Amino acid sequence: MRGDRAMARRWLIVATCVVSLLGACALAWWQWNRYESASGTWQNLGYVLQWPLFGLFPAFMVWRVKRLKERQAEQVRAEPAPPPRRPQPPPVAHEDDDELAAYNRYLAELNAKDAT
Repeated sequence: MRGDRAMARRWLIVATCVVSLLGACALAWWQWNRYESASGTWQNLGYVLQWPLFGLFPAFMVWRVKRLKERQAEQVRAEPAPPPRRPQPPPVAHEDDDELAAYNRYLAELNAKDAT
């Protein structure tokens, strides 16, 4: 069942890429006709060159995502996961504050009582 979904998804991606390319080629043809007409401009010629690139973009993204996933899988296989590290407490600021020192002594006493 899962393999059928994956295959259907692949065909849908391929169909989307093909439809995108065909649509972009049709738009490029339309821009070429506009360029050759009496009211055509250089901008139309620029679009003639751009539309096929727009049509190829979905296929490029599929290829790129596949390459990134393969590279990530290679890195996972090559490097074992490091053991989880315990977070370290932030460094204690040494200030000349009597109230803070008294509070820290109080906390140390509570910790000592709790440990016994």
